[in-house]
Amino acid sequence: MIADLAALHADALRAELLAPAGPYTALDVLERTGSTNTDLAAAAREGAPDRTVLIAEEQTAGRGRNTRSWVSPARAGIHVSVLLRPAGVPVARFGWLMMLGGVVVQRVLGGLCGVDAVLKWPNDLLVGPDRAKCCGVLAEAVGGANPAVVLGIGVNVHQRADELPVGPGGLPPTSLALQGAECLDRDRILVELLRELDFAERQWREHAGDPVLSGLVERYRQVCGTLGQRVRVELPAAGGANRFLNGVAEDVDDDGRLVVRTANGSAQPISAGDVVHLRPASQAE
Repeated sequence: MIADLAALHADALRAELLAPAGPYTALDVLERTGSTNTDLAAAAREGAPDRTVLIAEEQTAGRGRNTRSWVSPARAGIHVSVLLRPAGVPVARFGWLMMLGGVVVQRVLGGLCGVDAVLKWPNDLLVGPDRAKCCGVLAEAVGGANPAVVLGIGVNVHQRADELPVGPGGLPPTSLALQGAECLDRDRILVELLRELDFAERQWREHAGDPVLSGLVERYRQVCGTLGQRVRVELPAAGGANRFLNGVAEDVDDDGRLVVRTANGSAQPISAGDVVHLRPASQAE
């Protein structure tokens, strides 16, 4: 199957996306690497400029949340990382870029590719009637005198079912091809993703990263499929023991936390944890 998949057109991507025609300052396409996020974080420490883009045809050690790793076949998916240096935004608000990235991929894949897509808090894109995972977003801060964030986006495009590993919590995986998406052109998807990301990030940056004034938190709520679901949250281990919280996901607050209403009626804000969707609250007994 790999031999039949088209390679990305690096020169065409640069012509559309690099200044002066586009909003980005540098763009490279690698044939193979361990992780575009790792590579771009290293470049950030060496002074790479704002809006540097790194894309790989194949990743052998891609990274997700909680240090999880994953591998994708060559030319089957999209693996892109963007270096952002949000001047004027407090470092404490940099974490919102992961959720901003989620809003961007939901909008582009839902619109351009015609798939039914929602976000699973905080960073997974679920598509189709089975709500299977098609995309993940990861933001990693890079400290220093000129702090940065590397925002990584991974999209399953052409993968067959046997090429997709099951995610944490038994989350079923899928690809755009398996969902019958209207667009499987990786070049076109990349251009739309990066243009939409530029627009959304500039709007957020113009408001000093404020999620309320920029409209980001409200846009996130509108496309977050976790809201209204009965959920089980595996909380970060304390003292070596796993802790779980069950309830109904009611809101994403202005700090980006998932608010879960438990059986005793208390509202618990969750800033970190693995969320499993159980079933809609409306179907609860």
